Parts: sequence; structure tokens; C-alpha cells
Amino acid sequence: MNAPHEPAAGAAVQTLADVAASYLAAYAGRDESRYQRVNTWVRLLGDKPLAAITPEDIDAAMATLASEPARVYAGLDADEKPIYRKKDGGRSGATLNRYLVALGALFTWARRNRLVPRGFESPTKHIEKRTESRGRVRYLSKDERERLLTACQASGWPRLYLLVLMALTTGARRGELLGLRWKDVDLDRGEAAIGTDVCTETKNGDARCLILLPQVAAELERFAPKDAAKSDTLVFRSRLRPSQPYATAEAFRDAMKAAGIKDFRFHDCRHTAASYMAQSGASLLEIADTLGHRQLRMVQRYAHLNTDSRRRLMTRVFEGRL
Repeated sequence: MNAPHEPAAGAAVQTLADVAASYLAAYAGRDESRYQRVNTWVRLLGDKPLAAITPEDIDAAMATLASEPARVYAGLDADEKPIYRKKDGGRSGATLNRYLVALGALFTWARRNRLVPRGFESPTKHIEKRTESRGRVRYLSKDERERLLTACQASGWPRLYLLVLMALTTGARRGELLGLRWKDVDLDRGEAAIGTDVCTETKNGDARCLILLPQVAAELERFAPKDAAKSDTLVFRSRLRPSQPYATAEAFRDAMKAAGIKDFRFHDCRHTAASYMAQSGASLLEIADTLGHRQLRMVQRYAHLNTDSRRRLMTRVFEGRL
């Protein structure tokens, strides 16, 4: 039997770049960042035989990743290829861990397709993950929420109010909402499917539907095309390029300025939804299910907001027992 990192016949010529090309061609998942992250590994380790890559190689590459400026997705170019722009600061511990997960998935695929020696163990298993912060929790106060929604209603883009209202009441990511098509929306049931035309899959493959409150459904009705249930049109389509989503950054920024709100990003609409749920007594499991998280640790940041709910629970549990 070959040693864990000893190249086998036929596997030795398979560089990480070779295997990555095959992997991405076969990839059927909904994580759009997977392509960018795997191609980053091609840039860093692409010329090395996959089966010969060691934990030390990955450690060195991770150090390079940590030292580079972070990049943020900025839409598609004229050829519908993703655009990534640099942003201030380096990659966070959570982001570095996502890169490691992407590489681990590549090794798993290679092993399943027998592109590495029998008995091969992924070197990513020997890499210590970076410490992840609990993450920022910025949510709108009642006054801020009312001011923002009022400003959105006055926006030059008629659908900004709908977009922000959906973000605040569903906790969906901006990318999920911008990818929503009319055929994904069931106004009669008050549901919208994420990433597919039925409520069965999401980015991470788990079942999830967005629950559309009556106010959201009514606003959607205003823009719904004829035969919406069969329409492949994007709900938030671009005016000039209907096949692509609307570029929302400027409209949202203008609304924020008009509302006098600072230090609030669109993604914080998601935090607002989760924070409101926590304050209303929702469990972390319910919040995770609504946001589409597989792991409760992703919503631990909201735990301190439902203290009153937990206090009422413990009071009921121990009433008359102490």
C-alpha cells in the first residue's frame, strides 16, 4: 500500500490544477464562491501533484492568503464572469476556514474518483482552523427601521422597498434575493424557494423556503408579471440587462443617506431579522433554520438577545420545584 502522500502510478501526473479543472467542471453545488476559492488554490499550489501536497504546503499557502487583501464579489462583467474587488483589511479567520473547506472538498472528490492513492488521507485534516470571531451584530432600532423603509419607498428604483422589506422579514442574503425568479414565488402559499423552483434546496443543499408575510406578498403582487408562476424572469432584474440582477448598491446607499443611518450594511438586514427573532423568544435552532445555517454556532452571536425568553423558560421549569 502506498504511503498517504506517496504518488501512485497515474496519480503523480495529476496536479492540483488538473484535478481542480475536472472538479469544477463536475461541480453541481450552489456555492458560487467555490469556483473562486478553488481557483485561488490553483494559483497557490496548482503546479504540485495533488497526492504529494503536504500539510506544510497548505500552511504556507494559508499564510499567503492571510497576508493578502480581502476581495469582495462585485457582480458580473460584460461576459457574465464574476468580478472581485479588493477591500480594506485582510481575510478573516472565518473566510480562511472557508478556503480550507473548499480545498478539503477538492481532496474528497479526488479520492472518490480515485485520482489519489488508495488509503490517501487529505492533508487538510492536519491543518488547524483559524479562530473565528462571533461576528458583528448590527441591527436596526424601531426608529431606524421606519426611517429606512420610508426612504426606500421614495427611492428612484421602485423595487428597493420590496427588496429591503424581504431582507428584513426573511433574513435572506442579498445574493439569494437577487437570484429569485418569479417562478420561485408562490403568492397563494406565501412562500418563495431559494435556488430552485421548489422548496427543496438551498446553497448548502438543505430544504428551506422563505416565508412571505402578507405585507411582502402584497408588495410582490404589485410587480408580478402575467403568468408569474411560469416566468423565468428575475424578481429584481436589471433595467438594461434583464437577464442579470439589478445593481442595488447605489440605491441602497442613497436610501441610507436619506434615512440618516450610519454603520449599516445590506447584510445587516439579515442580522436585524435574526435579532428581532431572538428578542421575540425564538430559539437558536429556529433562527438557524430561518437563516439556512447548518450549525448552531453560526447563530450564537444572537444568544444574548433572548435572555428574557430564557429567563421565562427557566422560571416555568423550576416554579414550585425549589
